[in-house]
Amino acid sequence: MTSPVLSPYEPVAGGAPLLEVDDLYVEFRTDYGIVHAVNGISYTLAAGETLAILGESGCGKSVSAQTIMGILDTPPGFVTGGEIRYKGRNLLTMPAKEQRDLRGEEISIVFQDALSSLNPVFTVGSQIGEMFRRHRGTSRKDAKKAAIELMDRVRIPSAKERVGDYPHQFSGGMRQRVMIAMAIALDPAILIADEPTTALDVTVQAQIMDLLAELQKETGMGLILITHDLGVVGEIADRVAVMYAGRIVETGATDAVFSAPAMPYTEGLMASIARVDQKGQRLNPIVGAPPDLANLPNGCPFHPRCPRATDLCRRDLPELLEVVPGRRSACHYRDEVLRDH
Repeated sequence: MTSPVLSPYEPVAGGAPLLEVDDLYVEFRTDYGIVHAVNGISYTLAAGETLAILGESGCGKSVSAQTIMGILDTPPGFVTGGEIRYKGRNLLTMPAKEQRDLRGEEISIVFQDALSSLNPVFTVGSQIGEMFRRHRGTSRKDAKKAAIELMDRVRIPSAKERVGDYPHQFSGGMRQRVMIAMAIALDPAILIADEPTTALDVTVQAQIMDLLAELQKETGMGLILITHDLGVVGEIADRVAVMYAGRIVETGATDAVFSAPAMPYTEGLMASIARVDQKGQRLNPIVGAPPDLANLPNGCPFHPRCPRATDLCRRDLPELLEVVPGRRSACHYRDEVLRDH
């Protein structure tokens, strides 16, 4: 069954969304069986909007981002259904050269591990400047000048002196700023930030997120934030899509979802956050572990961990349906869960 597009954000001046992911399926064919990494997800993104995609590790967040960027390893990864439309054009059927030209120019990504994403044998300036040389045919001299301006833009101190330094000469936070500079070099319409604050301390995390928010305000780009950090989501996201076992299980405006979840998994995520008004109390984690994506259980994938599960949950897979305007949940008892808040 085709999943409906989720909670469409009203684009500026009533225009079409920048990005439409429609009923996307991705699987990995391995020696141990088929891993169903993404199972029919749908969402839209508008100019200037921040959409957060959150969930535990292994739920399909990063795989969906790789598929949008056209960098999914094939094999073993294969797109088996759905469309990804950028300004109305299906990226999945676009010629390979056109897809490559779109990367960086129109859609860009910031990966979570800057040290492994940057080439250790090239200076950061040459790696930033490569964006201009590859896409704009800029000379090396002008590309270096543009790299310095970008390093200043992302607030790397002494950019003119540091443009010739190598990745290992920068701190984790500064390397992430270099990655952001590369990602925004060509003023893309969409930026995907895949766990951009992983392994950074709290102060640096806040600086990176403030920088992304500032750049978004400057350029009007759409931002997809992939994370499991609920605090970050609550600060900057307009809308949230919660993923579990390769599916979107709840979506809606961030404040509404956080204050009154309509799906037990989201409820569990909210309950596991440390809060200042619960000093000295134990956290309430979600019991058990996420399911094996090569061997999903019958019914709702969350039912083995769900305190509300019934025989219906063990038997039938719930559809992602509207609970109230702008809110959708994949739970047989969505109305009851929402009422409890």
